[in-house]
Amino acid sequence: MRSHHFVFWYRIHRWTSLVCTVFLLILCLSGLPLVLKEEIGVWSGTTVEPSDLPGVTRHVGIDQLAADALARRPGEAIRFISASDDSPAWFVSLGKTPDSAQATAVYKYDARTGKMIHDIDQENGLMLLIRKLHVELFAGLPGTLFVGFMGLLFVLSVISGVVVYGIFMRGKSFGMIRKGKARRIKWLDLHNLLGIAITCWLLVVGATGVVNTLALPMLEHWQKTELSTMIAHWRDAAPARGSAQQALETAQRAAPDMKVSFLGFPGSRFSTPQHFMVFMHGDTNLTSRLLEPVMVDAQSAKLVAAQPLPWYLSTLLVSQPLHFGDYGGMPMKLIWIVLDLICIVVLLSGLYLWWARRGAMRAHLWVLRENAESTGG
Repeated sequence: MRSHHFVFWYRIHRWTSLVCTVFLLILCLSGLPLVLKEEIGVWSGTTVEPSDLPGVTRHVGIDQLAADALARRPGEAIRFISASDDSPAWFVSLGKTPDSAQATAVYKYDARTGKMIHDIDQENGLMLLIRKLHVELFAGLPGTLFVGFMGLLFVLSVISGVVVYGIFMRGKSFGMIRKGKARRIKWLDLHNLLGIAITCWLLVVGATGVVNTLALPMLEHWQKTELSTMIAHWRDAAPARGSAQQALETAQRAAPDMKVSFLGFPGSRFSTPQHFMVFMHGDTNLTSRLLEPVMVDAQSAKLVAAQPLPWYLSTLLVSQPLHFGDYGGMPMKLIWIVLDLICIVVLLSGLYLWWARRGAMRAHLWVLRENAESTGG
């Protein structure tokens, strides 16, 4: 019974690993620079931060930023304005229309002076290419969903690997490396040891990666259900204009213990033609990832509604930074990098073991054939 149990789980581990390993290697290698994307942006000069202005705490109104952005791209519309988490800055995203899925430009402004300090390239850049490779394999939503399927296989591979290791190691010392054995045996023991040592991290990164690949379907479901219900009364209303700054102040009064994450402008994918949708977040490591939408009338700047996001979007928002180790600053990022490198060793050693086993089986079959021919079989 034990041998049948072992063979069952071993086959699951082998085939799920073989199917997803090459893609997991691509994700691990592309994930390394993404863990340090902010630092790489600063080191390479592609990220521009506001200059130091000691003693200056006053911020300009975001209506001024919106007017400047529209003057730079006449005929376009503002999709949303978002706040920087790490510096006194705002990002203004524009599109051909308010509800455009893709940005035509994103400008970064100094929140204290209102000066545009960076026109963020939306088409080129090494980090953008790396992110597209990691998220979608350059294949859009189908590529993203395929990555999610590979992530599911990876999680199943890890779970089956734990079961196989538990059966294999009964009566043996934990972490055993059999010295004096063939190279393939040593690599097998090292593969097992490294894999079991980082199992929890593998499951966390694998599961959060799968959740992240469902971001767009989750967002579309929320837009079609809860958001649709929230804005149903104004769906066909004529577009309205108003002060984004007043909407921001209304949302801050409605949620005084929270901070502004971003404002969806009237007519955008996150609001109605008649309203600003202000997304607020907390100020702790966890609550800073959770958003609460506040609907504000664009013309009167009066509060219309405020309600938390559904659980599945909250799960998504928490899993996104956890996937890249973005909760504990540089120390956690360095830990993520070390664990990522160990994962690469586990994946490569798994490929080597599979290839070496195939070579051993071919050699064994060749010996059997030679023996059969020499004996007249």
